Amino acid sequence: MIILLFFLCHWFLSLFSQTFFLHRYSSHKMFKMEPFWEKFFYLILLISQGSSFLNPRAYAILHRMHHAYSDTEKDPHSPHFFKDVFGMMIATKNMYMNYLQFKIQPEPAFQGNYPEWPVVDKIGNSCLWRITCGLFYIGFYLVFANHWWLFILLPIHFLMGPLHGAIVNWCGHKYGYSNHDNEDHSKNSLPWDFLLMGELFQNNHHKKPNSPNFASKWWEFDPTYPVMKVLHWMKIIKIRKVQ
Repeated sequence: MIILLFFLCHWFLSLFSQTFFLHRYSSHKMFKMEPFWEKFFYLILLISQGSSFLNPRAYAILHRMHHAYSDTEKDPHSPHFFKDVFGMMIATKNMYMNYLQFKIQPEPAFQGNYPEWPVVDKIGNSCLWRITCGLFYIGFYLVFANHWWLFILLPIHFLMGPLHGAIVNWCGHKYGYSNHDNEDHSKNSLPWDFLLMGELFQNNHHKKPNSPNFASKWWEFDPTYPVMKVLHWMKIIKIRKVQ
């Protein structure tokens, strides 16, 4: 029970950091927040993603490219140009590393207006941080896992951030239904969307990329949006008005 609770907490906290901070804030600037709160959620990203920490700058560049070139050969992670999800993950990782290490520069349209914190980025991308987090996960399982099959979950902790991205990019452009004709293969994937906190409403999101609510129909529900509304009410963030 403790292991399952730990797994679910890690899954949803890491996922929240990805959809709230990396996707909706770093990539799209769907809301504003003061420097204190930006650093607060930056640290939450570091801790919740742990060994699979994703750099906001590199993430934002890839995601903006994904919207600009959705499901074309220039899309950094369209599932329609790879034989399997593993090939897509490796190609995405290689491109991500090139931007992370400044080996290549993106087009001007994809640069700027994303949060940067060099000290935290250096920690999150260091081998020491990734190994320390990995050892923590292993130690936690050794102490609390009372059945051998629970250790099957352990590798997911190591790759939590990239795994969430792979599920969204692969499934969100292959399986499900479409509310809008976006001239790409983006799909909505109810009821699995709940497990990805709104991220699998890809068809809706590609239609209205700056809308903070990824749900479009009355019977769709984006779990992250009510959290954003509460944070807005608490004046921690200020949601942009979508024209």
